Parts: sequence; structure tokens; C-alpha cells
Amino acid sequence: MSSSEPPPNVPVTPHVGKALPHESAVGHVTGAAHYTDDLLPRYADALHAWPVQSPHAHARLSQAAIDDAAALAIEGVVTVLTVADVPGANEVGPVAHDEALFPEEVMHCGQAVAWVLGETLEAAKLGAAAVVVDYEPLPAITTMRQAIAAESFLTEALVIESGDSGDVEAALAAAPHTLEGELEIGGQEHFYLETQAAIACWDEAGEVFVHSSTQHPSETQEVVARVLGLHRNRVTCQSLRMGGAFGGKEVQANPVAAVAALGAHKTGRPVRVRYDRQLDMTMTGKRHPFLARYRAGYDGDGRIVAFDLQLYSDGGYSLDLSKAIMFRALFHCDNCYRIPNLRVVGRVLRTHKTSQTAFRGFGGPQGMVAGEDMLARVAQAVGKPAHEVRALNFYAEGDRTPYGQLVRDAERIPRIWSGLMGSADFEARRAAVAEFNASHPHEKRGLAITPVKFGISFTTSFLNQAGALVLVYQDGSVQVNHGGTEMGQGLHTKMLQIAADGLGVTLDQVRLMPTRTDKVPNTSATAASSGSDLNGAAVERACAQIRERMAEVAGRRLQVPPMDLRFAGGRVFPFWCAPGHPDHGASSLGFVELAQQAYLERVSLFAAGYYRTPAIHYDEAAGRGKPFHYFAYGAAVSEVEVDGFTGQFVLRRVDILHDVGSSISPLIDRGQIEGGFIQGMGWLTSEELIWAEDGRLATRGASTYKLPTLGECPEAFHVELLPMAAEPAVVKGSKAVGEPPFMLAISVREALREAVAAFAAESNAAPVELGCPSTPEAVYWAIEGVREGRAKQVSAAE
Repeated sequence: MSSSEPPPNVPVTPHVGKALPHESAVGHVTGAAHYTDDLLPRYADALHAWPVQSPHAHARLSQAAIDDAAALAIEGVVTVLTVADVPGANEVGPVAHDEALFPEEVMHCGQAVAWVLGETLEAAKLGAAAVVVDYEPLPAITTMRQAIAAESFLTEALVIESGDSGDVEAALAAAPHTLEGELEIGGQEHFYLETQAAIACWDEAGEVFVHSSTQHPSETQEVVARVLGLHRNRVTCQSLRMGGAFGGKEVQANPVAAVAALGAHKTGRPVRVRYDRQLDMTMTGKRHPFLARYRAGYDGDGRIVAFDLQLYSDGGYSLDLSKAIMFRALFHCDNCYRIPNLRVVGRVLRTHKTSQTAFRGFGGPQGMVAGEDMLARVAQAVGKPAHEVRALNFYAEGDRTPYGQLVRDAERIPRIWSGLMGSADFEARRAAVAEFNASHPHEKRGLAITPVKFGISFTTSFLNQAGALVLVYQDGSVQVNHGGTEMGQGLHTKMLQIAADGLGVTLDQVRLMPTRTDKVPNTSATAASSGSDLNGAAVERACAQIRERMAEVAGRRLQVPPMDLRFAGGRVFPFWCAPGHPDHGASSLGFVELAQQAYLERVSLFAAGYYRTPAIHYDEAAGRGKPFHYFAYGAAVSEVEVDGFTGQFVLRRVDILHDVGSSISPLIDRGQIEGGFIQGMGWLTSEELIWAEDGRLATRGASTYKLPTLGECPEAFHVELLPMAAEPAVVKGSKAVGEPPFMLAISVREALREAVAAFAAESNAAPVELGCPSTPEAVYWAIEGVREGRAKQVSAAE
């Protein structure tokens, strides 16, 4: 065997690594792809549910507070669901169990206190409007600063502290220079195209079946069972596909499914729940707004010697996943920088708002923005270009994070950085920007490059596991079941590629099944960018078991040792007789024929694969551990042009170089990078959530909540995948790609900072105080700030 020949009985990979379209792409664009609510026609007698929403942010329901007589008198109204109908626990919280399905105390404006079931959606809506509820309004906390003042917290202080000197305060005191900063970071609405939806019924066996648009079918199953007082084996949850999720359906799909199941339990009929856009925005959680306060110590070159950071997040009324989200913010405030002395303290605040929840990046973006804000302020203070100060502080091989994890492959940071600066022609463009700014007093351009280091794994260790069930039929066709859910990100496409290569068959021989709890139990959410890593490894292991069994059968037929066989192209053959060899046909066996023979020889043709990420651990009390399996790296260069009269800006060009390891599916990964970047840009520049003083969400639709559109996309958008970047500890050498690109958009905010600074005319102008999100209004006031600071400097000099 030549040195270039793959090891025996290892499948070749004609599909893995190819730029294939999304497996449902045609269905998406033609409308043939079905989502949860598209299944409603199967249930001709289904009832429709609509909530009775509280107009108060905080209120108590008095005894016998809900009067449904007028609602029940409306034609088409069947019943009203209240806490009296709950046979199990009136509780849907995912972690702390602090969320009542039917509350006695209203905790946010728009919270559902009852649900009306109608023969039609219109009847349900009319019924909900007719329900009379007696509220006792209570004082409400609606801002982070109010919560801090009232000491309204959902968690204790979460702390990570490390230092070469052993004392962050001493390091700050000894630093040649120090500065202080404060930054409010806005939240973000998920705005998935498919809103929250569920259909529940009692199946032919008298058990509960739930179709749910959920990222976590096992937890949805558990919550439904909890509310109905059933064991989990009596509830089956299926997630066919989702029209987007971004974390918003990781736990907040659960109460939607619980209402549908409870309605089916009470009436014996199928029940459908689907939020319209306004309901979705007023009833579901968002990305957590953050408040960051920091002190930094640095030397004259801009090298950071100490960083003391306080992070507060607006968790809303209940815990949800806020503690884990805050921890990920703590883990990522260092980004790509070695900070010798660092202390970061996080607290989750309780306010009377929707319970804020998971969102792409899961706290990492907020922590990273705070760190990058500090670096930019330091660069301005020492009078050096920000990209030079960033590079000066990069991690090097052998360095460890503040929580003690080795930064493996740290050499990728400068490799990406220098490679991107070259391909983006950074220095020449920087000179061109300076020339433009010198000749345009009312328009300025900004150019910035920022890096990303993002940890991959669930930081809760036990969630890092996955299962798969692969079935081979006598005709050679294959079914693949796994615990991950498809939300448009291309997970099923990658699983098809892995399974096809794992068994050596063609893609059209493999069928991906809807994710169901009766096929693969006890699954984790498809989240933390780990869907491909975990489920891909489980699918690969299941295929390997089947392949080994079939190789025994093929070896006897071909009179070849099983370990000398290879599976590819729907055939099994000795490694020395690959396709193209003159004896390939006579010396090989078709996969279909082999499957039939294996069945006749009573060889099992199905297997369960299981994978758990190795060596994941974190000691919360000590603030030390290895919470991540590996880091994904990337960098982006963004160039903007800003109008000094209005603050309006144009994103002129974006260049990205991103580390996805050895890509399983390059076209899918490219789409994730582009989409993640644009979504991150929306969060940082246009998507502004506004709550009124009484706790009402004022931005409740696309007319008032500004999403990025085609018009906001860069005129030139260049995306490249880092070559020669295989990750040996992950399936097929790939790396996660769902979340890390989101934070590449920080380069847009930093480019805006550079453009704003250019309006000051002098390098020693006042620090750029740029709001986040950096909307045109925020950019305008930042420009006014530097102009005012410059005017004050001139006045003082005179």
C-alpha cells in the first residue's frame, strides 16, 4: 500500500468537504418545505389558542381574578385555560423552575395570564379580548440602573480573577497609566422568520404528541410532561425544522408547547399555538442588554497590564439561561488578548421585562464588546493605531486564559491577522482613508480590523453529549436520526455528508429524519455552535459500527480481510482495487447486494452512536477549568463612511478570514459566516430595543425595530476560510461556525469609532463615547461629543 493510501476500512470522503447546497434549499425557495404550523391541515378539528395578556409590567392577580363568562358566551369559543386546568406542575422554567405557566404575580407587560381556545383563531382572539382580569398594580423595575439601585439580582456575583502579580488592585495602582470607562450594550430581538409555534394532540395510543418549533426537543418533552404530570415516555416531541431560532427557541419554545398540550389534555382535541410577530416580540426574551464598567492599566505602548471589569446583565423577570450566559461573557471579555492581571465580576439583574434568553453568541458578544471598547480607548490614549495596540496584546503559544485554559493554536491569531491585513490591503487603504478624511470636512471614513477567539462547547459539562440512530434497510437505503435540530443553519446537510461517507453510499441513498424524542432520547439543545461537532461524531460512530459488521460479510464474499476493504460510491472493494482499476467491478460488491446478504446472515444493520466531548470541566468557585474543547478564530476588516450632519453611514467593504478547521460543507459555512456577520452588524448598529417607562416594549414590529436589509450590506463582501486549519479533535477536522462569525461585526463598530474620531481633527481629542447599538443617532451624538471635546481643548489652550 502506498504512503498516500488511506488506512484500511476507512471510508473515502467524496462528500465531506464539498461545497454542496443546503439539503432543503429547493424546498425553502419553492415553499415546499414544511414547518410546524404547516402541519395544521392534518388536524381538521384543531382548536386555536390565543393569550390573555397583562397590560401591567408588575401586578398581582386577586382571588378569582379571571372572569371568563363573557368570553365563553362568544360563538366559537370552546374553553379558557387557567391554572385550575393544570394536572401537574404550573411551572415551565428550564433551570431554576421560577416561571409559572399561569402566574399569580404578573412579572412583565404582555405576560399571558390565561389562554382562550376557539374553533377559529378569530374566535380565540375575540374571546381573549372579552376575558376580564382583576389586577393589583405593583411597582416595577424596568431599567438596569434601577435594578442595581434596588439590589434586584437573579444571581450572586460570578467572578473570574487571575494575575501575574496576584492582585489586580495592586497592578492597577502600579500601572504607568489608567483609564475608566462605562458602556451600555443593547439587547436584540431574534426576529426569526417563523415565530414560536406548536401543535399538540393525543395520538392513537392515547399518549401526547407535540410538533414544536424547538431547538431542544428533549427539554420541551420534559416541560410538557411536567405540566401534565406524566412520565416523559408518555410524551413525544418532534421538531421537523425551524424557520430560524438563533437561541430564541432553546428554552422559550417550551411554554408554547405546554399550552398546546394542556389544551389538548382538557379538550381531547388537537390544539395549535402560533404567535404573530407582535405576540412573539412582547412575550419572548431577547439578547441580554449589558452594562459594563471598567478600569484599565496600561503602559506607554498600549500594552494592557490590568483590567478590572464589572458586567451587569438585564435578565428580565426569571433566571432562564442567564447565569450561563453571564459566565460566557466573563469567559470572553479577554477575546484574543493576554491580560496579565484581570478581574471580571458579573451579576444578573432582575427586572420586570420578558425573561431574556439565549441568543447567538450566548453572552460572548457582550463580554467581547466591553473588552474591545477598552482596547480602543487605550489605543486612543497612547496615540497609536488601534490595530497596532490590538496586535501588541495578542495571546502567544503557551499562554493561558484568566480561567486557566491553555490557548491552544494561539499561533492562528497572528496568522489570521497578518493574512487578512495582506489580502484586505489594509495599510494602503488606511492611507487612502486618511487622504479622503483630509479633503472631506463633512464626511469621514473609518477602517478597522478586529479579531475573534470564541470557545466551543457547552459550558455546562453534561450538555456536551449526543446520540444518533442509523438504520440500513435491505435495499441499501439509509435513515439517519440524530438529536440535533435543523433551523436553517445546515446541520442536516452536514449529517448527510458524514453519513454518506461513513457508509460509502451516495447522498440520495440517505434520508435525514425529523428530530424526535422517541428515536434519540436525552439530547442537548442544538446550541453553543456544537451541533455538528456532537451529532456529527455520534452519526460517524453509528456508521462505523454498521460498516464494520458489513465488512465482515463482504470480506467473506470477496475473500479479503475486512480491514483491507473500503466503502465508496455505493460499492465495497479492496483498497488496492479502487474505482478505475481494471478489476474493480469483478472484485467489488454493491452496497445494496451487501445489505441484502448481511440481512440473510442475520447481521444487525442498525446502530446507535454516542459521543461525549472529552475533558470538559469548570470549577465555578475557583474560577478555573477547561470549559471549552477548542477555540475558533477569525478576523474582519470593515470600512465605513459617515455623514457628519446626520450620523448616517455606509458600510463600504468587509473582508473576513475565518477559521472553520477543515470544512465539512464549505458553502454552508460561508453562509453562516456571512449571515452571522450581518446579524452581528444589526445588533451593533441598527437594532434598538426600546421599553417605555411602564415596561411596555415600544419596538414591537419591523416598522419600529430596524433590522439590517440588503441596503445595509457592504458594497464589497469578501469571505475566505483559513486554509490548512484541520482540528484533529473534532469530527472530520472541522470547527464550529454558527456563533463565532457574529462577533466579527465588532469591526464595524470600531470602524465607526475611527470615523467619528476623524471629525475631531486632532489625535489628542476627547475619547470617543459611542453608544451601543451605534445607530445613526448614536453616531451623530458621538461626533458632537468629539467636536465639543476638541472645542473645549482649544478654549483651554487659549
